[in-house]
Amino acid sequence: MSTAPLALVLIPSAAWADDASAPGAESYQIVVYGRAIGQVGVATSGSQGVVGFADFEDRPIGRVGELAENVPGLIATQHSGSGKGNQYFLRGFNLDHGTDLAGYVDGAPINMRSHGHGQGYLDLNFLIPEMVERIDYTKGPYHAAEGDFSSAGTMRYTTKSRLARPFAEVTGGSFGYWRGLVAGSADLGDGTLLGALDATASNGPWVLDEHERKLIALIKYSAADWSLGLSGYTNSWVSTDQVPERAINLGLIPRNGFIDPDLGGRAGRVALTFNGQFGDTQVSAYAIGSRLQLTSNFTYFLDDPSNGDEFRQVDRRGVFGGSVRHVIKRDMLTWRFGADTRWDRIGKVGLYRTVAGTVVGTVREDRVDEFSGGLFGEAEFQLGPRVRFVAGLRGDAIGYNVRSDLAANADSGSAAIVSPKAALAWQPGKGVEFYANYGEGHHSNDVRGATVTVDPSDGTPVSQVAVFARSRGAELGTRLERGNFNFSLVGFWLNLESELVFVGDAGTTEPNDASCRYGTEAALFWHPVPGVTIDGTASWTHARFRGVAPGQDFIPGATPFVLGGGISAKLTTSITATARVRHFASAPLVEDNSKRSEATTLVNLGGYWEIARARIGLEVLNLFDASDPDISYWYASRLPGEPVDGIEDRHIHPVEPRQARLSVRFSF
Repeated sequence: MSTAPLALVLIPSAAWADDASAPGAESYQIVVYGRAIGQVGVATSGSQGVVGFADFEDRPIGRVGELAENVPGLIATQHSGSGKGNQYFLRGFNLDHGTDLAGYVDGAPINMRSHGHGQGYLDLNFLIPEMVERIDYTKGPYHAAEGDFSSAGTMRYTTKSRLARPFAEVTGGSFGYWRGLVAGSADLGDGTLLGALDATASNGPWVLDEHERKLIALIKYSAADWSLGLSGYTNSWVSTDQVPERAINLGLIPRNGFIDPDLGGRAGRVALTFNGQFGDTQVSAYAIGSRLQLTSNFTYFLDDPSNGDEFRQVDRRGVFGGSVRHVIKRDMLTWRFGADTRWDRIGKVGLYRTVAGTVVGTVREDRVDEFSGGLFGEAEFQLGPRVRFVAGLRGDAIGYNVRSDLAANADSGSAAIVSPKAALAWQPGKGVEFYANYGEGHHSNDVRGATVTVDPSDGTPVSQVAVFARSRGAELGTRLERGNFNFSLVGFWLNLESELVFVGDAGTTEPNDASCRYGTEAALFWHPVPGVTIDGTASWTHARFRGVAPGQDFIPGATPFVLGGGISAKLTTSITATARVRHFASAPLVEDNSKRSEATTLVNLGGYWEIARARIGLEVLNLFDASDPDISYWYASRLPGEPVDGIEDRHIHPVEPRQARLSVRFSF
């Protein structure tokens, strides 16, 4: 984290207009960003907060998805190529690519419903980290404004409206890593026009060159009470997916080796966003075009000993929608109302068999229209000078029309769900607040699972699944703010009625059991002396299936313990040094806990020298060259010459080895 004074910047409004300290306060106020921003008397839970650019400006990260790790207790990993969405872990959830973690950028949703690779697919690769102004986060289903995919948490990214100076930056590093970034802003008419262009080329640390080629562009115009943004992103890469440990142990491949050389993908995104704050009313609208083509092979020659098990997933869609929020404040009572709507126009979502990267057959191909609408309201009562009570209610509905290449799996329908919320906040003294929360929420399932009747791969009958999977949760928390010391501690409980999901890798549905999670989280932010910042987070979770046979209740991939933190020190007036550690514990890989993953610990260092208008940065990622797995799975696969039934084994994707990156920035 940066230890420089937290930046004073002009910001666009993003949330409630009745509180100047809340995320997205009155239009274009001068606001101090960062974790030092006070939450006592503003937040309604102990697990929500805000992270500003000043907090992660000097934080070394290896990939864009690690921006999400600014949310306390959250881990972002990768089991495939850099262009693919990350895998997220939070509160005992293996969130795959975002099933119960909601994400937004400038009011536009990131999660993709009924997606070709996985429900709720959450890909952050289109973000330019230097253009992110703040991240507002909540956890748990306690907040009426948050809808689909928010049971574990929600991240809302806001991009910058202006820069202090235009700049150009070049970064070079190990394994053929190169990145160039140019950005600037200027007054135009009654507002400010910001532009940024980001290009990356990398071969990666793998035996098989990753050959990533990424380009991102952002243009944003911000006026006094509204902003309009246009962003574009394209990426292509060759992928080294997870590999069986036996292949490494037998010397068939090195740890950073590959089994199938024809894997990889292409991704693209174009988004137009509008945000406006008109008095006590906030309005947002968006139009998004998204595409993904992903070729994978997880079992090699298990299902097809002759041609292999390689497959391709394709998703092409447009997403259109918006939201409106309004606040009415009356003495001891504040009303908040809102509505949002979304239409996913999915032109193609398909699963195909491939050989050597070439499509040879279709498992399933669909076109889907999915419409959703949400209404919410909440009332905040000031019961006394130090006590607040919030009661909220949210209703969501989804309508869908699935047109499938297999008529038996085509249908239309709708579903609705209502979710109550409640919160109590008590401030016994200055800078201290206690919270109690209850809420119900949900994630939607892939609507193709609600219309499927036969397995598209073999024609056998399958059961349909509900459109919504309900969650119920509660939380007790406390927050302490004393000058430069901020600390929060919460205990939480969360039940899911069912974790039914559509399995994009198979083209069918897979019913999972109900589950229960409880645990605790602690987060710290501290300036002990001028120029030094210390932050840390620790999270422990007990996660189990419910209603299953004894000894079969462990949830695969549910990491029980996460630890992260760091220290940043301003060594001189122009030199800043940062050290960070990230650890997540061993997790069960199967329901009886007989197979587990290895723990993973990484340490990163960063040094930054500012002189005149130049800034030089040196980052060392994975300082101690750990060879831990970035992610682990347990399942059966088959290599050439192995038994036809395959061999059950741990499959891992290792963390990237130690590497250095040098950046040079010049401001004009």
